[in-house]
Amino acid sequence: MSRWLQSGLRRDVCITIAGLDDPTVSGVKRALEKRYESRVRPKTFHGAIDALESQGLVERTPDGAHERVSLTETGAADVREQFEWMSETLAD
Repeated sequence: MSRWLQSGLRRDVCITIAGLDDPTVSGVKRALEKRYESRVRPKTFHGAIDALESQGLVERTPDGAHERVSLTETGAADVREQFEWMSETLAD
C-alpha cells in the first residue's frame, strides 16, 4: 500500500480527482467540502495537493484563471488498488 493512502485527506483528494470531469484545484476542494459537510482549511488542502504532487501522484496544469489537476498513471493505479482493496474487504 502506498504511503499516501494512510492520509484520509490525500486519499479523498485522489478519489475526488478521479471522479470529476476536468477537475480544477478549487473544484476538488469544493467537492470535498460538500462530501465532508464542512470547510476544509486551505492550508491543509493545499498541503495535501503539494504532497501528492511531490510524490508523483497528481499533476497541476495552469489554465487561465484555473489550475487543472489530474492523476498521474501511478496515482490512478493507486486509486484503483485502493478501490479493489475496499471492495474485497467489504464483500467479506
